[in-house]
Amino acid sequence: MTSTRERLLTEAERLFAERGFYGVSIAAVSTELGLTKQALLRHFGSKEKLYAEVLKRISARLGTLVAKTDNDITNPQQALTGYLLRIAQNAREEPHQMSLLMRELLDNQERADIVQSWFLGSFLRELIKMLKAIDHWSDAPDHVALATIMQFLGAISYYAVSGPTLKGIFGNDAYSALDNQFDNQLEQFISAAIASRGS
Repeated sequence: MTSTRERLLTEAERLFAERGFYGVSIAAVSTELGLTKQALLRHFGSKEKLYAEVLKRISARLGTLVAKTDNDITNPQQALTGYLLRIAQNAREEPHQMSLLMRELLDNQERADIVQSWFLGSFLRELIKMLKAIDHWSDAPDHVALATIMQFLGAISYYAVSGPTLKGIFGNDAYSALDNQFDNQLEQFISAAIASRGS
């Protein structure tokens, strides 16, 4: 059974993904759930704290995907590729999460200097660590590794949030064919980027 807190976070996640941090009010979330504004504030204290909890929950979900990497995989490139493919699958299943993460990158400029906890930081650091576990990446500066990771995440995110538009332009059948091909292309992209390490 889903707790009241989880229902609140799920609804807030959807609204923040659709409208961004600045487009959502505590009143809007409480109205969607049939609660009073005061009841919602009792759970989270402020919109900023609610938003932080939403990001924390998404970050935790992304973290669980790395735990699914088979312990038997000794090849670091296979481990990273598998993790990225699971992120891509999750992004297609939960596109609103990717929308919210993209909004966080786009809408965060005014809040960047006052944010106290970067919940996505551990997720990005884990990806850098996984990339640098590959032999010829071990001595790469973190900014080079991060640039590569951001390319991977950019491709995954852009594709995940483009689904409705692509279906509208090309139709469901063409989109299904594209969807079937995406992971293959992503895997080739990852392999090529890892092989041609930037400097």
